[in-house]
Amino acid sequence: MNTSFPPPEFDENPDRSLSIGKATEQLLGGGTLSYELTGQVFESMMTGRVHQAEIGALLGILSTRVPTGDEIAGAAAIMRKHVRLVETSVDRSSLLDTAGTGGAPKTFNVSTAAAIVAAAGGANVAKHGNKSRTGRGSAELLEGLGVNIQAPLEVQTRCLDELGVCFCFAPNHHPATKHVMPVRKALGFPTIFNLLGPLTNPVQAGRQLMGVYGEQFLAPVAEAFQELGTVHSVVMHSEDGLDEISISAGTQGYEILGDEIRPFYCEPEQFGFERVDRSLVTTTSLSESIEVVQKVLSGREVGPTRNMVLMSSGVSLYLCGLADSIESGVKEAGSLIEGGKAQEVLEKLIAYTSVG
Repeated sequence: MNTSFPPPEFDENPDRSLSIGKATEQLLGGGTLSYELTGQVFESMMTGRVHQAEIGALLGILSTRVPTGDEIAGAAAIMRKHVRLVETSVDRSSLLDTAGTGGAPKTFNVSTAAAIVAAAGGANVAKHGNKSRTGRGSAELLEGLGVNIQAPLEVQTRCLDELGVCFCFAPNHHPATKHVMPVRKALGFPTIFNLLGPLTNPVQAGRQLMGVYGEQFLAPVAEAFQELGTVHSVVMHSEDGLDEISISAGTQGYEILGDEIRPFYCEPEQFGFERVDRSLVTTTSLSESIEVVQKVLSGREVGPTRNMVLMSSGVSLYLCGLADSIESGVKEAGSLIEGGKAQEVLEKLIAYTSVG
């Protein structure tokens, strides 16, 4: 498997229509696609060189089964190639993203709050996100908190270089997806693209905490992380169906450290937290989500929502080498909130993005 970072360029194929035809034929025959062929096919999609009917056929067939690690990695590598990159003086291999796939039951956007806490602890965070079909995605949440999610590239660079955290609003960084968006909307069901967003960070983050909406995607996404050359990442899914680390159940997945893939598991009790019913951490509106995150980051919340943020924050600090273990990372996250540092980072992000 390729483990370089970022992944290498694919060989150019002058006739992309042959690639997508070959790929579709292989899939119809029950086969899988290689990293190379997947890359050729997605290059043709991202450059608008194949018909929407061909795109729809291929995505539809792929959606009848779980994609392989090679298929996910090959597609993600091409999306990375076409991303509108954020320039930064920060070592990209040190950068963290906490974006998940969405598509799972909603709580209150834990990953976004955790990104702020991790940044307060010294992590360099490039939070990648979008608006959600529920109206409560990371973009809506941050916008509701006062962050300018439409901040231009130069402002994102300044945020990252001077503050250590920025938000990358996905639609502004993936112009090439315009060729496939009409097809995805017309299909109306999840496709491989639902897994690709978190793998295509516009700052090429080398460290990620990524939740997926189904247990079946854990192994292939872990393999894709390895093939794409991640530094240190965790892909996870909770036993109660979340794409977050749950306060209501155990959370399983894989930890990817360079070439090594090993099982990942955590549960609330190992951090001294009480396991509670998921309804206690579930919001039903954007305004409620904003209020929860404000209370957590300001230190006014001491219940299960805070504990849920601490778990994801602790894993994030561990992935960035800022904690020796997840347990110590969780303790440090608590101190960052109690000391006002998390709130301070949020206030600075709001101020930085309001300029320019």
